[in-house]
Amino acid sequence: MLLSLNTCGSTATVALGIAGAQDVKILATATLAARTYSARLIPEIAAMLESRQATLRDIEAIVVVNGPGSFTGIRVGLSTAKGLAEGAGIPLLAVSRLALLAGASGLPHVLAAVDAGRGEYYVGEYQDGNNLGELLLSGEETVSAAKQPGAGVLVCDESIAGDAPASATSACAALAICGPVYVQSPDAAEALRFALGRFRAGKFDDPETLEANYLRRSDAEVFRSARAGVAT
Repeated sequence: MLLSLNTCGSTATVALGIAGAQDVKILATATLAARTYSARLIPEIAAMLESRQATLRDIEAIVVVNGPGSFTGIRVGLSTAKGLAEGAGIPLLAVSRLALLAGASGLPHVLAAVDAGRGEYYVGEYQDGNNLGELLLSGEETVSAAKQPGAGVLVCDESIAGDAPASATSACAALAICGPVYVQSPDAAEALRFALGRFRAGKFDDPETLEANYLRRSDAEVFRSARAGVAT
């Protein structure tokens, strides 16, 4: 039995599944609204386990999407996953939101882009499932990267339906010049399926050294650094 948490986006998802030889059978899923993660995540996990007459002792691994995305969401999801893993001695698997997005596209070589706000994008380049790099880029830099020969197809993490950029109302619509393929945000169940190979191979992360994948510092961290610089 595997537990998965994805709290990086505007909503959070939790999934419980059984690992098979080639796939994961999803037993239960739940969606949490924004600004409720801190209060609802642990109770939702407990209720999900109780509904299957299971406990944490039945969980063989925890999968957590560790960013990039919402600073608060990442912190809540990652701290919850690490706390459960360390407290119950459960192996932990962290996956990148951009890697999930690239995998969901089904394309062999892809630039996966997620709106980071402030006219910037979280961008990851993946080829045949291998991470070639993840960066925080400006809109101009993202367009330039997508136009490079052999750069693959830009995939935006969107909640819109269809591939038509004209129907997009979010910030990723600014990348319409790249001819992006739109893929909806993968949820916790998709993270379970994505991590199955690593689970089978025993390639786990160390909870003590695992860090959030922010790709940039929060404003609070920037301001603290600035104040420290002034003080010195």
